[in-house]
Amino acid sequence: MKGVSTMCEHDHSTGPVPTAKLERRHVLAGAAALAGLGLAGMVPGIAQGAEPPGRSAAAHRPSTVKSAPVIVEGGSLIDPATGQLIEDAVVVLAGGIVQSVGTRDETRKAVAKYAASATRINAHGKFVLPGFVDAHVHAQAFEDAALILSHGATTVRSGSSSFYQDIALARVPDFAPGLAPRMHAAGLFVSPDQSDSILADPDLAPLAALRHQITDPKDLAYLTGVNIARGATVIKTRANPRAGLAEQDPLELVYGREQLAAIVKAAKGAGVLCHSYSAEGIAGAVAAGVKSIEHGVFMDEKTMVRMAKQGTYFTPTLYGIAGMANSSDPVLSERGREYGPVLAEAARAANELGVTVIGGTDSFGTDVTPIGAEAKALSDAGLGKLKALQSITTAPAKLLGVDHRGVGRLVRHGVADLVLLGSNPLESAAALSDVHTVVAQGSIVRGEAA
Repeated sequence: MKGVSTMCEHDHSTGPVPTAKLERRHVLAGAAALAGLGLAGMVPGIAQGAEPPGRSAAAHRPSTVKSAPVIVEGGSLIDPATGQLIEDAVVVLAGGIVQSVGTRDETRKAVAKYAASATRINAHGKFVLPGFVDAHVHAQAFEDAALILSHGATTVRSGSSSFYQDIALARVPDFAPGLAPRMHAAGLFVSPDQSDSILADPDLAPLAALRHQITDPKDLAYLTGVNIARGATVIKTRANPRAGLAEQDPLELVYGREQLAAIVKAAKGAGVLCHSYSAEGIAGAVAAGVKSIEHGVFMDEKTMVRMAKQGTYFTPTLYGIAGMANSSDPVLSERGREYGPVLAEAARAANELGVTVIGGTDSFGTDVTPIGAEAKALSDAGLGKLKALQSITTAPAKLLGVDHRGVGRLVRHGVADLVLLGSNPLESAAALSDVHTVVAQGSIVRGEAA
């Protein structure tokens, strides 16, 4: 197979082992190196040779003002699991969880308990839903996170970042509720060309000579292991190149079954999401045991059947792929026109064969697509309105293993995330982009109190 080395360039068994903790100065040094800067004098409080503070982030508890309780009342509450609706519903949020949810009678005691200190939201004429889940984003800054939240995605799965920014963002809600979504972080993209991203982590130095061509299964396992040691809870890899770069052929094979299986094994149970386009690449990824296929344009029926049997999820990123048709680049425009209809048919067929289809926007930085737009694209492709709603609520919550925490549904003792929509998503999937209010981790991040 093209680009695959015949042997590992170095022996990991006698080389460095990823440390369980990455010191802050190492991350800063890597960031400074990529920017072409020296570290000393560039980072306030960090001098050359200085050691980081002795206390870890887990030990440091800053003085913060906790979010006030929130009472949302009068809206039409929809349960995405069933499509059932409760009129004139009430939701009481406090302490980062749902204290009570249901009819006014069912929530009366909780309302009385928290009324004096609560922020009240009048939801009359609105539709109340759990916070949405975007299963494929690339958020690397606070601005990115804020834009994602503004469209209602309160839980996200990262598709990788350059300097473990997603891993850092995953910690933010512990200290600053409402500043970032609940992040399932991937760390560095397990891909052949790491280039200067090697400098993000001193434990990646053994891969420096291979930084443009990391293909050996042992090297891929090592890179995966470093991500896990740094706190990644999912792993992102690829079978094919990018469709969004005109100079790349998205049907060329990058990693085959053996390489992907090494990554899955090294992930130690962390779900592996695999960027794939070609039928061969998708089939190899599924056979290797990845948790989800991303994009998956030329997925064939045989592979769909296997995915349904194995429980492999499918994240088409349909809105973004079809949107390439609007590109000013003729190559990308042609790909969008060709790939869009094929991918829509793949999403429809996979759903009918029992594959769980989930919503992901592939948003990158501040170029954020509303997760509701992806859900509407899936509905239009043939999933229907309820399945489209589930694709950004209950289905990805199950994929991420957080459904028991109430992600994807508003249930008592579940997470304090919700959105208010201006219209009914079970009547029109376009309503999923009609976001009026967003509450994340109990904090109001969009909308106003009554």
